[in-house]
Amino acid sequence: MTATVPSDPPPPPPISGPDGRVGLAPGAAGSDSRFVNDDLLPVPVEQRRWTTYNFAALWVGMAHNIPSWMLASGLVALGMDWKQAVLTIALANVIVLLPMLLTGHAGPKYGIPFPVLARASFGLRGANLPALIRAGVACAWFGIQTWIGGQGIFVLLGKIFGGWTEAARIGGQPWTLWVCFVLFWALELAIIYRGMEALRRFENWAAPFVIVGALALLGWITWKAGGLGPLLDQPSKLGWGGDFWPVFFPSLMGMIAFWSTLSLNIPDFTRFASGQRAQIRGQSLGLPTTMTLFALLSVLVTSGSQAVYGVPLWDPVALAAKTDNVFGLLFALVTVLVATVSVNLAANVVSPAYDLANVAPKVINFRTGALITGVVGVLIMPWKLTATPELYIFTWLGVVGGLLGTVAGILIADYWIIRRTVLELPDLYRAGGRYWYTAGWNWRAVAAFAVGGVLAVGGSHSAPGKGPFPADGVIAPLRPLADYGWAVGLASALVVYVALMWPARAEGSWEGREKPSKHPGS
Repeated sequence: MTATVPSDPPPPPPISGPDGRVGLAPGAAGSDSRFVNDDLLPVPVEQRRWTTYNFAALWVGMAHNIPSWMLASGLVALGMDWKQAVLTIALANVIVLLPMLLTGHAGPKYGIPFPVLARASFGLRGANLPALIRAGVACAWFGIQTWIGGQGIFVLLGKIFGGWTEAARIGGQPWTLWVCFVLFWALELAIIYRGMEALRRFENWAAPFVIVGALALLGWITWKAGGLGPLLDQPSKLGWGGDFWPVFFPSLMGMIAFWSTLSLNIPDFTRFASGQRAQIRGQSLGLPTTMTLFALLSVLVTSGSQAVYGVPLWDPVALAAKTDNVFGLLFALVTVLVATVSVNLAANVVSPAYDLANVAPKVINFRTGALITGVVGVLIMPWKLTATPELYIFTWLGVVGGLLGTVAGILIADYWIIRRTVLELPDLYRAGGRYWYTAGWNWRAVAAFAVGGVLAVGGSHSAPGKGPFPADGVIAPLRPLADYGWAVGLASALVVYVALMWPARAEGSWEGREKPSKHPGS
C-alpha cells in the first residue's frame, strides 16, 4: 500500500538546453528539507564547465598514487611476469571504464550527484542504502590512503632529520608517525573544505607535477642502474596455461574493484561537465591509459632497483629514501604528498560528502559531510586494516568490489534500460512523485541488491588463518563465484532488476503516484 504524503504544488517545467542538458527552474525542487539542499540540487547549466582536460587531469591525479604504483608489484608477487601484470591492469581498467561512462552520463545531462541519481531506482529514501555503502567504503579508503601518505612523509623526513624514526612509541608507532598522519589528514580536509572548484584547480596542476615526479624517479634509477636491470627478462612463474587462469581472474576482479567505487559516484564529477563529449573523452583518455602506463612505469623503476640494490623495491617511498641527496628527498616528499592528496580528495572525500548530505540534507552539507568523512576515516583505524595483505587485498577489495558492482548493475539497468536516460528531474527531490514508490523505497531495487550481493560475496573464502572467512566459503555452493564478485554482482543485479521492473514499465504504471512525464525532453 502506498503511503500518502503531502506534496508541493506542481513544479515548473525543467530548463532544457540545446545540447540536451537539463536544469531546474528556481523552486522546482520544492522545499522539503529531507531531500533538498544546495549541494544536492542540479548544477546550473551555465556552471557546468569542466572540460576534457579537467577530466583527464582528474584521472591522472587519482591514478598516480602509491597503492596504484604497487598494483603491478602485487601481481608479480603472485607469479606473473611484467607483461602479464600490465596486461591484467590494462584490461581491468578498460572494463571498468564502461560502467564509468554509463553512470557518468546522467551527470552532464541533469547535473545531479550519485545519491540523487540513485533515487530514481531505489526511491527517495531507499537511495540512502547505496549511498551509505559507498560512503562507508570511501571513508575506509580515505583512512587507508591518509595512513599510507603519512607513512611516506614519515619515512622521507626520517632521512632528512636523523632520529626522526626512532622517537618514543605511542600505540605501537613512533609519535612522529602520528604527527605526520594528523598533519596530512588536516591538509586534505583544508583543501576539500574550499569546495569542488578548489579541487578542480588542485587537480589541474597536481596531475602534471606527479607525472614529472614519476619520470624523475625513473630517470634517477636508470642512471644508477646503468640500464633497467634484469627484471624484464624474468619469466612468469605461472606460464600461460592452467596455472595462470586461476590467478588471472581473481586478480582481474581485484583490479576492477580498485576503481569500482568511482564507477558508482562518477556523476559527482561529471555533473560539472560542459557536455557529454568532455566527460567521455576525458575519462577515456585519463583512466585506462594512465593506469596502464603507471603500472608499466612502476615495473621499469622496480627493474632498476633490482639491478642497483639486488632486491626489487616496489614501494616508491622506500626507493626514494635510498638517496642521500637532500633536494631529491624533498622533491620525492612533495611528490608523494601531492599524489596522495590528489587521489584521496577526489576518490574518497567527494563521494561520502554528497552521500552523507543525502541522508540528512537539512543538517549535513558538502563541507560537513567531508569533515565527517575525515573523522570516520580515522575511527576505522586504517593502520590495522592494512596490517596484512590478505585482509587488505583479498577480503577488502573482493567484498567491496562485489557489493559495489551490484549497485552499479541496478543504476545502469534503471537509467539505460528502464528509463532510456529520461528522468523527471523535479521528482528526484519531491515526496509523492514518480520516484516515491512505497514510502520512499523501491522494493524491486532492494531485492535486486540482495540477490546480487549474496551471489557476489556469499562465497567469500579465506585461506586457513589468513582472513575472516571460512576456507569453504560463507555459503559453500557459491564459493566458485567469489573470484568473479564484481562481474557476478553487476550482471545478476542488472538482470533481476530489469525482470522485476519490466512488467510495471510495460503497463505504464509504477508504485507510488507516478505519471507519464509532462515535460518533454526532461
